[in-house]
Amino acid sequence: MKSTAYLYVFDTMADWEVGYLSAELNSGRYYRKGLKPLKIVTVGVDKNPVITMGGVKILPDIGHEEFIIEDAAALILPGGNTWTEPIHNPILKKAEECLQKGVIVGAICGATMGLAEKGMLNNRWHTSNDLGFLKMTCPNYAGEKYYKQEPAVSDGNLITASGIAPLEFTVQMLKRLDVFSLQTLNSWYNLYYTHEPKYFYELISSIQ
Repeated sequence: MKSTAYLYVFDTMADWEVGYLSAELNSGRYYRKGLKPLKIVTVGVDKNPVITMGGVKILPDIGHEEFIIEDAAALILPGGNTWTEPIHNPILKKAEECLQKGVIVGAICGATMGLAEKGMLNNRWHTSNDLGFLKMTCPNYAGEKYYKQEPAVSDGNLITASGIAPLEFTVQMLKRLDVFSLQTLNSWYNLYYTHEPKYFYELISSIQ
């Protein structure tokens, strides 16, 4: 199994949208037995610090040119306010290469705009914040017939999600990465979605 999950970080990044996912991938606390946690490597346009939408300063581990696809289990693209700007072109090229080579690409909220504008959603099932949102903000988008009005959508190694669906995004990513058992994944989602304590005990039981 490939060992690294690359997390793209940039100014205005919506840090909360990938918090569930990065925590579970990095900790491995509910992984299936025998699997090691994935290493989270933050990748930026360069190695200069970025400030997230939540005001958190992050120093990227690497710049985009150091991204090694052969080591990548996944590329995670959070939302943010700048996805229509050219500054993201380098990571979008990496995303396209990842899709071509079978690496999982997860895009949530504004990140779907970047994929849409570059044509990566024109022939894959996907979602976003809203179909009208994509059509309004992405002149080159031509994938309307593949759009699904769902919280999160998986199509092969591409996962897309609405910005208000970080839980569903995490579930689809964990399922595709195959690091949780199905029972664990269901219990995990039910716990965070319903807040009912019984699912915590189901979750713990599922990993024992």
